[in-house]
Amino acid sequence: MNNTDSNRAGRYVSQPGGYKAFVPNPLPPEPPGLMDEEIIRLLSLADQNTGRLDGACYAVPDTELFIKTIAKMYVRKEAVDSSRIEGTRASLIDELELEAGLPVSSGTTDADEIRNYIEAMNYGLKRLEKLPLCLRLLREIHEKLLSGVRGYNRSPGQFRKSQNWIGPPGSAINTATYIPPPVPEMNEALDAFEKFLHKASNIPALIKIGLLHAQFEMIHPFLDGNGRIGRLLITLYLCQQKILSQPLLYLSKVLSQSRQEYYELLSQIGKNGNWEQWLKFYLRAVVIAAEDASAKIKEIVLLRNRHRQLIIDNMQSRAKSALIVLESLFSQPLISLGKVAELLNVSNQTANTLLKDFVEIGILTEQTGKKRNRVYMYKDYVQMFMD
Repeated sequence: MNNTDSNRAGRYVSQPGGYKAFVPNPLPPEPPGLMDEEIIRLLSLADQNTGRLDGACYAVPDTELFIKTIAKMYVRKEAVDSSRIEGTRASLIDELELEAGLPVSSGTTDADEIRNYIEAMNYGLKRLEKLPLCLRLLREIHEKLLSGVRGYNRSPGQFRKSQNWIGPPGSAINTATYIPPPVPEMNEALDAFEKFLHKASNIPALIKIGLLHAQFEMIHPFLDGNGRIGRLLITLYLCQQKILSQPLLYLSKVLSQSRQEYYELLSQIGKNGNWEQWLKFYLRAVVIAAEDASAKIKEIVLLRNRHRQLIIDNMQSRAKSALIVLESLFSQPLISLGKVAELLNVSNQTANTLLKDFVEIGILTEQTGKKRNRVYMYKDYVQMFMD
């Protein structure tokens, strides 16, 4: 059954300024009709793939420490992809350079926004240990997201107290493509959103968070950053529900590859109540993202094993120190002489000898072409996240 009803998701309400704002109905959608044959099939695939992904985490050697290290890279990748959907131009390399305390070679200032996204995600994951996912937590994450970057003057950490709208740059409210609910209706919608978030139900968790993400975007409760917070919401919910033991499932790469379809399907929910088409698109994204993450974890483990053996075979008396450096590269794949010396508590001369060995056996690549202040990249590892 595929329900399409212009009033199913909410209603358009005329406002004094001559425009119509959309006021979403509380979740779940009525009439339900969500679980048609295609959605059931996709949900089954999504469940299987997320299960395999979580299982892959436990199959990794030194599971807890190494998977948390890989998860850091996934958070960075998600930060880049999610921010790119919103027009940010910074790359993963820019973020790695910024985090390593190096000048951003591309010259972009957008890398600060990526750094904020990472801090917001890590903050949210840490807060889940003591605070359930709720509106308060979303406000706290939003404050981290916009602190000191573009949008810093758009009420970080606060739900809006004025009408906003979505449209091309420079568009006025009367020419907007979408106008979210006015503030009083927004507050009512947020209250209903939180109640649905916390309410126990028979709705499968992957379906529920798909509904919540779309509902959050329709409410659009912040003056800026709604898309990024809405996508953060998905990962935080899946971790809270223990569907994932580590934050390794991110949809932004898939969503960014189908950006127009993503926006259009969210728009169609309000226009004709077509929740089903959105859910099918979203579940396909889950299937693809989970499958990709599982395969990547296996590739990373193989890379690690291969390079450990390469070090043991070629670096002999320095192998023990070299293995410590290798492990650090999975957390921070850009490294300098000073960082190696600090990590191992050795002289610069000893650190320089190790780095030369790493370059000679093909693990590290020197990035700057300079004789001094050189930076080395674990290129094989970084390349896995550059597609």
